[in-house]
Amino acid sequence: MKGAQGYRPFCSAPVARLLAAALLSVSAAWTATPIQFSGELGGVVNNAAGQPQPGAVVLLFNKQDQLLLRSATDAAGRFAFSELLPDLYNLQVSLASYIPAAKDAIQIRAGMRSLLEINLSRVVSSIQLVATIPAPNGLMSDDWKWSLRTATASRPILRLLPVARRDPDVAAANATATAESRRPAIFTDSRGLIRISASDGAPAATDGQADLGTQFAFATSVYGGNHLAVAGDVGNSASGNQSTAFRTTFSREIAGVRPELAVTMRQFFIPMRVGQSLIGGPAGDSSVPTLRTLGVSFGDRAQLSEELVAEYGFELTDVSFVDRIHYVSPWARLNRSLPHGKLDLTWTSGNARPELGVAATDANADLQRDLTALALMPRVSLMEGRARVQRTDNYELGVTQRFGTREYRVSGYYEDVANAALTLVSPAGGLFPGNLLPDMISNAAVFDYGRLTMFGYSAAATQNFGDFYRITLIYGAPGALTARSGEGIGSAGIGSTGIASTGSASADNLRHELKPVRREALTLRASGTVKCTGLRFVASYQWTSRGDAMPGPAVSTEASRPDPGFNILLRQPMPSIPGVKGRIEASAELRNILAQGYLAMTTPGGDPMLLVNNPRSFRGGVAYVF
Repeated sequence: MKGAQGYRPFCSAPVARLLAAALLSVSAAWTATPIQFSGELGGVVNNAAGQPQPGAVVLLFNKQDQLLLRSATDAAGRFAFSELLPDLYNLQVSLASYIPAAKDAIQIRAGMRSLLEINLSRVVSSIQLVATIPAPNGLMSDDWKWSLRTATASRPILRLLPVARRDPDVAAANATATAESRRPAIFTDSRGLIRISASDGAPAATDGQADLGTQFAFATSVYGGNHLAVAGDVGNSASGNQSTAFRTTFSREIAGVRPELAVTMRQFFIPMRVGQSLIGGPAGDSSVPTLRTLGVSFGDRAQLSEELVAEYGFELTDVSFVDRIHYVSPWARLNRSLPHGKLDLTWTSGNARPELGVAATDANADLQRDLTALALMPRVSLMEGRARVQRTDNYELGVTQRFGTREYRVSGYYEDVANAALTLVSPAGGLFPGNLLPDMISNAAVFDYGRLTMFGYSAAATQNFGDFYRITLIYGAPGALTARSGEGIGSAGIGSTGIASTGSASADNLRHELKPVRREALTLRASGTVKCTGLRFVASYQWTSRGDAMPGPAVSTEASRPDPGFNILLRQPMPSIPGVKGRIEASAELRNILAQGYLAMTTPGGDPMLLVNNPRSFRGGVAYVF
């Protein structure tokens, strides 16, 4: 027979029939459940106590921050987005009485499902990617894997291959590589930003906030539960010398809490200008020492009950300038959740805590919080040639209520400031010798007013228009400084007063001529995001009836604290560079454009002098976020 003497069949008839049946079954399964080339994204939303949160609004954006899909969590706190093309996506989760949570650059893969764990809190909310698993009907489903493993028709083909010898060295290398791949990564969830900015050379700075031109921040997780962040501010001060500030923060997650330890170091060179000296006499008679500060701070939070959360901490600060000053700055805040909002009570003593007012609106909120804490310098001044540091006892109480798309907030504060530092601008030389310190950031000078007590309150209403725009109307009575005498109004429409021009008594006369008052103010603020370009903007205008100096509270935990005058802040995402991870953002800040909130005074000799704590300034920059 030809089959016996010619060629040998590759397989027998029974095997061929089994192979055809297996192929037909796989083809039928393929036709019944088509392969899914898209990906899925899902997750669960819990509160700080681990309870599911139904009704949370979940927004999905593409990498250009354009809204794609919107969903809400079910009774178990779950949500899901299906049929997503493989790409990078951004996610935002919000719920009434909780801080919104956001995460950028979530990678969606074909045939895979990414699972997220969202923890909403009234302090800091977070989103974590916990797993990426095969999606149902994906490229490699369990049914397809089982067909490959159990199909008997495919086994004879494997038996045709020669049996390879097992090399002990290769096996040991493979075992080592497998063990290495199973080890947890040392650094995960790394992110950072670099910001380069420049100003128009404004003659003054706002409340001692230092922006030297180059800011950077980097944060990462070490073996998962340990979090390390480094922030810095480097550039030239007003003296032209190199000034630096660095902050390192370490925190560790322990039983649901995250205590934080931070070390902050600063070094600034004080400029020596004509007519401004430390002890007395013409400028340049005595050398100016370098201002150095070292601060060690600790912060923690405790869940006292389901509705009550306590935050607390302290900072040990050492200031070296002319004299050496040591002091402690404790702080504490209570947050109680209400049916439609929250109630917060804050107490701070010593240094300001501006980072408490930074809302966690994006994944880089912790980096911005470190930069905000780094930017605010201890306010150092001089009194009779001795160094002094501004210290404040501040009490704040606020109630927030949300009803649908509208939010109401009522708040008040009381502060007692020791060695209050005021910003003076004067071209006159030899003014207040031993009582006027050249400002390290601007071309102005710092004057020690002494003790200052202020009380203020505000009421705000915010209306949301969709998910991108909001308008806020604020009425309040913030603290201000005015002149006791010289109530006449000059040609410029601002008050003036006369003070002595020589000797240390002139500084005492200035302190006597100024008094704290409360002035009614009305503020209109609009903010939003232009969907087509991604431009984020905040514009505000504060109207007040007098031209008094508006220093505002020295310590404020209000994220929406109104600033005097007309202010505009712009953030514009730039086109990404091919092959470079991250995004580029251009920014512009125009503060107090109309130069309001100034108090003008003149000496008996006719020399002008301005009390300016909120100067007009223009600043632009570029930030790279990765």
